[in-house]
Amino acid sequence: MTIQSMPSICRPCISLFHFISFNSHYPLIPAISPPTRRALSFSALISTAISTLPSSSFAAPSKSAAPNFFDLPDSAGVKALELRIGSGETPLHGDQTIFFIRSIHVKVVVHYYGRLAAKQGWRFDTTYDHKDENGEPLPFTFVLGSGKVIAGMEAAVKSMKVGGIRRVIIPPSQGYQNTSQEPIPPNYFDRQRLFTTIFNPTRLANGEGSSLGTLIFDIELLQIRHLTNKLASPGFLHHMLATMVNPKLHSREHNCL
Repeated sequence: MTIQSMPSICRPCISLFHFISFNSHYPLIPAISPPTRRALSFSALISTAISTLPSSSFAAPSKSAAPNFFDLPDSAGVKALELRIGSGETPLHGDQTIFFIRSIHVKVVVHYYGRLAAKQGWRFDTTYDHKDENGEPLPFTFVLGSGKVIAGMEAAVKSMKVGGIRRVIIPPSQGYQNTSQEPIPPNYFDRQRLFTTIFNPTRLANGEGSSLGTLIFDIELLQIRHLTNKLASPGFLHHMLATMVNPKLHSREHNCL
């Protein structure tokens, strides 16, 4: 089962609490009045959503206890809920250099639904709206460690297994810091609504920064690609190691120039 095949109540929604409460076998979070522009009110809504979240029809949770969000290690506050545990490999951190021989770039391929909590769970983007020339959904691909993607999405994907689906709540500090970070909604009006909300100067000045940029993503890890770029030929590497062991060799060569 993919994100796209989830029941409609799991996908586009009218309000944040309807978005987070997605299994008809469990009662929805009690209705609340629309959130005000006060950061405290919205923080309370997020706390309620995390603490009372019902279980998911994806994850086949234990009947004895509903699953809860957990803090992702080393994520600076990203909270996650496993909707489906994958059975494939887990990405390594990308863009690494090993012994000056090669650079390993780890590309991940994902589908996602992205929502803005400050707009009552408004869906600002999904890969299922991105189509290729055949009209098929176009997944999102990025390199781990490249810095081009919001930190919260990287933190979410790094510890996932291929085939898994994870829901994450990303705090503003790990979300969009500028308008060039990916994923970027392709629709102009969606981009404008997203960024004018997150970077609204008046509301930021009023102290609402702790709520404006809170994001909610459902992410499905489809594939991992390991790309290796050679940085040095074996002959050059041998020479470099020789000069490291015997610095006089480099000195003699330099004097011959």
